[in-house]
Amino acid sequence: MVAIVFGKVSDHVDLDLSRYKTIPCYLALFILAEIFEVFMAYDALRLRNIIQLVGLLLFHAALLVMAALQVHEAHSALVQNPGANWTVDYINGDGAGTLWQSVLPFLIVSPVVIGVSWLVMIFFVRELYHEFGWAIFHIVGANPAAKTMYQFYQVMICLLKFDFFAFIGVTMQLLIVVLQRNTAEFGLTVAAIPIVLVLLIGAGIAVQREIKWIMSIALVLMLAAESYFFKLVRFYEPSSREQYQTVRATLTTFTIIAFLLLFSTFAIGLRCFADFDKGLLKSKLHGQSYRPVGQPYKSSLFGAKKEEGAYGAGTPLGPRVSIE
Repeated sequence: MVAIVFGKVSDHVDLDLSRYKTIPCYLALFILAEIFEVFMAYDALRLRNIIQLVGLLLFHAALLVMAALQVHEAHSALVQNPGANWTVDYINGDGAGTLWQSVLPFLIVSPVVIGVSWLVMIFFVRELYHEFGWAIFHIVGANPAAKTMYQFYQVMICLLKFDFFAFIGVTMQLLIVVLQRNTAEFGLTVAAIPIVLVLLIGAGIAVQREIKWIMSIALVLMLAAESYFFKLVRFYEPSSREQYQTVRATLTTFTIIAFLLLFSTFAIGLRCFADFDKGLLKSKLHGQSYRPVGQPYKSSLFGAKKEEGAYGAGTPLGPRVSIE
């Protein structure tokens, strides 16, 4: 649906104009989101990580909100002559037969499809919750304290992955829609990409291998990175608000979500740092290799299972001794 909207708009307008750049940005974000979601789903199923699957549900809900916001963003970009029909102004009008009316059904269908798929995902995640419920028990054992520490570790790794998408999403919108290539702000935004990637990867390695000095640096950089969200003020300043007009709602939503994710990562990171050197390192390094016991191994341990309901399915009785 997003690609159809992109194709219809690109046939009639110049997408290099700043007011129309929200359309290719919207397409790029959805492509990135779908690739990221497929990767996260595969990774969660491979690791039998129910926490990551729940996070994926929240991510899909955020994708639904973004798709709904895009209806407003596209209207702001395409409609400059409200009330005009196709005979007066086909491109800039919003009346019958205009470009806006031709793309509006596809913009509405996108959040509807995402919403329906979200309900389907809830059902399957609920079923997988019961299937994966024993995974942590097999990794850390029955110790409640170890189970809690391992769950915080899983949440930390999951948040780092979502931090990556949120940062790339905000940066992509700024680079495609707003910033000019010959400005210092463009260069600083590009330079921030490898720095943030190194930060996220370093934090993941540090929390898994319990490397205190790397974790300390990562936490300090996370706190410093919160200042990056000064851009939120620029979206509404009188001197720059026109620059962000067509993407203000989406950028604001993305920036707030990214801010909250990074702050949550910092808080959970402190909790994980406090759990270092408490006997969880082996579970972190080798817990991902857990696999449920297969049927051949069960059969070898407990004996071949006979057909249920058949006569003689129980254990054979030994000789009976009668005392009279």
